[in-house]
Amino acid sequence: MKRRQFLSNLALATTTTGLLPESTASTNNLASSNKVIKPVLAKRLQPGMNIGVIAPSSNTWENQDVEYALDVVRSLGFNAVAGKHLYKRHGYLAGSDSQRAEDVNRMFADPDIKGIFCSRGGYGASRILPMLNYNVIRSNPKVLLGYSDITALHLAINGITGLITFHGPIAGQQFTEYTYQEFSRIIMRGEHPTSLAAPPRFSQAPGRAERHNRITRFVLGKATGPLVGGNLSLVTSLMGTPYEPDFRGKILFLEDVSEAPYSVDRMLTQLWLAGVFSQINGLVFGKFTDYEADVPSISMEAVLEQRCEGLSIPVMRGLMIGHVDDQSIIPVGANAELDADAGTLTLLGRALI
Repeated sequence: MKRRQFLSNLALATTTTGLLPESTASTNNLASSNKVIKPVLAKRLQPGMNIGVIAPSSNTWENQDVEYALDVVRSLGFNAVAGKHLYKRHGYLAGSDSQRAEDVNRMFADPDIKGIFCSRGGYGASRILPMLNYNVIRSNPKVLLGYSDITALHLAINGITGLITFHGPIAGQQFTEYTYQEFSRIIMRGEHPTSLAAPPRFSQAPGRAERHNRITRFVLGKATGPLVGGNLSLVTSLMGTPYEPDFRGKILFLEDVSEAPYSVDRMLTQLWLAGVFSQINGLVFGKFTDYEADVPSISMEAVLEQRCEGLSIPVMRGLMIGHVDDQSIIPVGANAELDADAGTLTLLGRALI
């Protein structure tokens, strides 16, 4: 048995207690990364549904911020259901690993919960990956929404179960008009085919031009494939683990925050050295925000462009993916088309039923 297949089977054998039973680790016949995993679709969200709110990574400083996140969910027309351990804190984590994993497993297992929103990112989601019940998750498909550190959940859950999850806003943030429209269009109406993460409309006038949300085309061309990716730091941290994504034939999207150009260079170089860029069909850079070059530096644009030199796949930068106010939603695992010539990313098929 190849190492990747063994590790994927090992992850699938995980139970809610976090144990890895030897009796099932080698015989589990569920999906592995050595064969195509059929996409699993959750239902579109509708007003009045129960939405579970969990903190699988870090927590806020104060309970009022947790209440705020619940109110944001209610403002969207849903019934907000707090996870059992939503208010827990353990240093930089939102409770112990077992508590955070329990909330994920409980929310997926509960038939009354129709979607799961993460209250914030931070750090810690990767710690609970071996403790998730992937059999329960695959048998109870529902919307999972979040970004940043939640990338770890998206990649593990989609990679092991095939469930399409949603890289997008956390519950503990204000939805701009743009973000709400993206949420409504993709998660509530389930539109397809439809544009993903296109920059907001800009009212051009004499002496005015768009400055912040510009598309950069590094390599022209078109490509199709399932979407995979998220936060660059998290994608890189999962390399060499049972939860490393299967990049073959995918469109990879990446974003990050507070990472200097040299740090982004280092992480992209790791992906390049690991052969990721020779496996994917296309590459999309979202936003790389809030960074400072505290050492002699080249620009972020130059870093991204240099790592793409020589690639024969379409590559572009600038879609509304990342730590920005106007934030789109990307269905991880859904089939899409990247058209670097036009500067667009298009969802081709259903991401929800």
